[in-house]
Amino acid sequence: MIHIDFSAFTPWPALTGGILIGLAAALLATFCGRIAGISGIAGMLFQRGTQDHSWRIAFLLGLILSPWLLHALGMPGILPVNTGAQSPWLLLLAGLLVGLGTRLANGCTSGHGVCGLARLSPRSLVSVPIFMAVGFLTVWVIRHLLG
Repeated sequence: MIHIDFSAFTPWPALTGGILIGLAAALLATFCGRIAGISGIAGMLFQRGTQDHSWRIAFLLGLILSPWLLHALGMPGILPVNTGAQSPWLLLLAGLLVGLGTRLANGCTSGHGVCGLARLSPRSLVSVPIFMAVGFLTVWVIRHLLG
């Protein structure tokens, strides 16, 4: 049985965050003609022949620094919490596997889930349910088999 701690349920910050993510994706698509897929934005920084580094760096810095800014402005609980990883090596392995998955799927959850679904991309319509199923399975294995 699933237990939800409603005292920790914070719908308004979650809704605000979702709206801001959608707005950022729409603005990037409208004014730059780009998809707000984090893996693609980051990956192109290391690709030879790419000229447009400035907006990519600004976008990624915004992702990294905005939680710290919001925390400094007094928004509680905005900073990342402990991942529960037993070792930094496990966390590194998980990151590498996520990176491999984004390359295999030609995009990440932000590119497919936020932008691709909004554009009714067939690739995204297949990728997102796979992302979700693997996420559900991973949580189930960690909670019920590895305990």
